Formats: sequence, structure tokens, C-alpha cells
Amino acid sequence: MIFNPGQVLSVSAAVVVLAACAPTGSAPVTGATADAAGPAAVAPTADALLALDRQANEAYLQGDGNFFEDLLSDKLVMQQGGYRLSKADVVKVISGVKCDVEDGWSLTEPQMSRIDSDTYALSYVITVDGSCTADGRTDRLPSPVRASTVWARNGDEWQVVFHGENLIVDPSAPPATGGSGEPAEEAASDANAGDAAAAPQAGPAADPITDALMAAENAAWEAWRTHDAERIDALTAADMSFVNIFGTYFPNKAAAIKDWTSTACDVSGFTLSHGVATSVSPTVGILTVTGSVEGTCGQQDISGQEIYATTVYVKDGEAWKWAFGFNSPE
Repeated sequence: MIFNPGQVLSVSAAVVVLAACAPTGSAPVTGATADAAGPAAVAPTADALLALDRQANEAYLQGDGNFFEDLLSDKLVMQQGGYRLSKADVVKVISGVKCDVEDGWSLTEPQMSRIDSDTYALSYVITVDGSCTADGRTDRLPSPVRASTVWARNGDEWQVVFHGENLIVDPSAPPATGGSGEPAEEAASDANAGDAAAAPQAGPAADPITDALMAAENAAWEAWRTHDAERIDALTAADMSFVNIFGTYFPNKAAAIKDWTSTACDVSGFTLSHGVATSVSPTVGILTVTGSVEGTCGQQDISGQEIYATTVYVKDGEAWKWAFGFNSPE
């Protein structure tokens, strides 16, 4: 999957992230969902999902939007710049983007975390040398990029319910910005987008679980702000992973808690807004939210910067536990 977050317009750029996703029903990762009397559901492997990502990338490079009709779940959750994109938005834009990556691309370092027996998060690194064209304008693709895809089992098929990508940067030396918190070349691209940059159609309406997930998200952010390891442990699932705004991947709970309780971030306060949740299944929900903090992270002042967070929650008894998170800078 190849994605330039500043390319042409935010919506076109956002949907490119799906190019590395896999076609549904492709064998080596299919498996029937277990019923009460049957065997446990067969888990995919990180390598198998990554192999499917490479197949889907080929379809994307050919502009084959139809390929993604079955790949993407009707419950797909994606956001770009605070907008939630629908499956129809994504398929339409994929069909209109053409890429030239003759100099090569690679998907490497796959790591997978379990959300529940029917839902998994795959994270990996994209390296690419090439460009993409949309709406008559061509832009170079950023590299390297950290990508994450959340897969949900639907019968005997796997479908994408979330995908996101962040440029991998050194937190102590973030890219120069164009005055609005976004890289300068991205700001210029957005400024030239004109009428084509009209806001996309809104995604699905807020699910009834929104209030519960927003309460859980606020609790998790407060535990992060106060570096409260015990509270973070209680609020998160046993198998958790996380991608931060710098494209850094934390593959498990121990790594995330170590980072969240370190002194890398010194935050005096935060606000969460525009929270919308989607039920993927009775036991899995995805929340998108816009966060704003006062303080610093990784030696960078992020006061007033909007952070677009997507969090996958899993039901544990009566509680919703934080299982996978992907935070993107504005």
C-alpha cells in the first residue's frame, strides 16, 4: 500500500492507504468462525496477511477500484484530517488515482496483534520510490511509512475495517511545517486543491456505544497524561499495540506502558471532541476522535495541535478495553 498524506487533496491521499490491503477470501488466511460446539477460529499469520497486502497493492496500482468492493467492510472506519470516510468514498477515489512506482516499493517488518479471535491488527513498514497522480496533479510519495490495517472476519472472509499510515520521523527532528502544523509541502498541496478539496460525505452516524467508548478514551488519555502505569494496565487489553504520531510502533502492552509512563511527553491538559464509534461486532468497536493537548512530546511542542486518534476497543466482561490505537498528526 502506498500513501502520500499531502498528495493532491486529503481525501484522495487518504484512500491510497488501502492499496496494501488484501482481497477477501484469499487462501491462506481464511477460516470459519467457530460456533459454540465447533473448533476455535483459525488465526491468520502476519506473513500471510502481508502477502495479501502485496497482491492488493498490485490491484491498486492498476486503479482497480472494483477489487476493493469485497475487500472493504461496510463498517470501514477511516479518517483523514478529522473526516470519516465511507467505503464508497474510498472505492471511488482508488478508481481515479494512478501511480508510477517503477523504481520499487516494499512492505516489510509485519507484526500482528490480536484484538479478539475474529479481529486482528497488522502493522508494517512501507518503503517506496515513486509518485501518484490524482485530479491532474502528481506528487512524490513519502517514505518510509508505518502502516496499520485492522482485519475482521466475516464468515469465511477477511475484510478491512480500518487502515492508517504515518510517515516515520525522528520525534526530536520533526518535518518543517507550513504554519498550520502540517508539513510545508502538504500545506501547499492542500492550498492548491481548490474546489476538489470539498469535504467528503460524513461517515456512519454515531453508534450507541459512542458514549461508553468516549468515557474509556478519556480515562486512557488521563492515565497517559499522568503516567499512571497501574491505571493504563487496567484500561487496556492484554494483547494491545499502538502507533504514535511519529510513526513509532509499540508491539505490546509492556512497550506501550513504558512509553506512556516515560517523561517523553509532558502534558498539562487535553480535550477530546468529535467522537464517533462504530460497532464492528458485539465485542469490538472502533472510535474516532479528535484530541488537542497542551504540552510537549518528543521535544516537540504540540500545544494546540490536533491529533486524530482511532482506537479499537474489545469487550471484556462489561468493560471496554483499549486494544489497538493509531494516532495521526493533523
